[in-house]
Amino acid sequence: MSSKMYQQLIAKKKTISVTGLGYVGLPLALEFARYFRVIGFDINEARVQQMQKGIDPSQELDSTAFEGTDITFTANYEDLAAAHFHIIGVPTDINEHRVPDLTPLKKASESIGKILKKGDYVVYESTVYPGCTEEDCVPILEEHAGLKMGKGFKVGYSPERIVPGDKVRTLTKILKIVSGSDEEAVEEIGQIYDHILENGIYKASSIKVAEAAKVIENTQRDINISLMNELAIIFDKMGIDTNEVIEAAGTKWNFHKYRPGLVGGHCIGVDPFYLMHKAKQLGHDPQVIAAGRRVNDYIPHFIAKRLVQILLEKGKNPGASKVLVMGITFKENVSDIRNSKVANLVKELMEYSLNVHVVDPHASANEVAHEYGIAMIEEPVGKYDAIILAVGHNEYKALKKEDFQALSKDELILFDIKGVKDAKEYENYWKL
Repeated sequence: MSSKMYQQLIAKKKTISVTGLGYVGLPLALEFARYFRVIGFDINEARVQQMQKGIDPSQELDSTAFEGTDITFTANYEDLAAAHFHIIGVPTDINEHRVPDLTPLKKASESIGKILKKGDYVVYESTVYPGCTEEDCVPILEEHAGLKMGKGFKVGYSPERIVPGDKVRTLTKILKIVSGSDEEAVEEIGQIYDHILENGIYKASSIKVAEAAKVIENTQRDINISLMNELAIIFDKMGIDTNEVIEAAGTKWNFHKYRPGLVGGHCIGVDPFYLMHKAKQLGHDPQVIAAGRRVNDYIPHFIAKRLVQILLEKGKNPGASKVLVMGITFKENVSDIRNSKVANLVKELMEYSLNVHVVDPHASANEVAHEYGIAMIEEPVGKYDAIILAVGHNEYKALKKEDFQALSKDELILFDIKGVKDAKEYENYWKL
């Protein structure tokens, strides 16, 4: 095999392909396209048509990100035959049984396998469990390509570290892990990625190590937040402000200030299940990881129950009460609703027969209806018995006490899940 992939790509004698143009794939494809020739592929034709017009369907990038790029967008996988260095960044989710759903990853491997040529490279970026690339994906590539890894093509794994809404730690500013099926693969892949990065690369010793590193990054965060969430439940029963406790404890040099909250999104709330799945396959039942997941998944129920208790204390009938939920995206200032735990909270509130209205200036009403069966409204209607500030969008941070009061039936009851408001300004204020 040629060991000059980088030189041929930079000379534009060969082409990079990126499969899956979502939050991960599109920024990567556009950044590579500033220096290399790129083919961007996505199965969603409507999204491809938007990108061909310089529009990011995920609303993370503005039109300037498309300027000065050598990129062709397509929804026809056969067009990928013109590329030689293939990157796969499709989503990896879990199904209703919380088992890893590798369907998009396997289908993408199948498509790439069908057009794979001798000497090509395939690099995976999707979050998976250790061993998935070599045990699940490579056999699909080999079967459809009629080639063997090593002799016919080479493989790598470079986990994505894109954080939706983060304008500081963007793609080019992060340290990126790279790994490969052999020494030459690591060198080639590393050189190609390093070309677009300001802080360079970290070469993992194997693909499995790189896969494991990615999955524990978010598992660690999940467990740390679960501890804070459990403490928040305990301190709520004690009448203690959890954030005040964290600030006090944070005066010790080795205390890490994690905050309680709803743990959603496509990473932290999903990745631990990948590691748990693999662990169980190997005969180990993970205790700490599973406990962390249970705690974090319980929080929407805890918040709903707490709100009902406060309504009852105020002499209100929950069945006749109207609640406004402000924000349904998985985090502030993004349009991403994937695995939003606010949706779980809304459904928990409805279980208590509360009349719930949901607003969000960033979320697509169609996407929310399709994904969760929840009907959003454009603006609040009438007066509410309680308001839940669920997501700390800038628009909501700018609101004053009188703005919330104007939406309230009588006395304001504010549930500030993210703790973005000053508790001292409000009489009936609750936060995790």
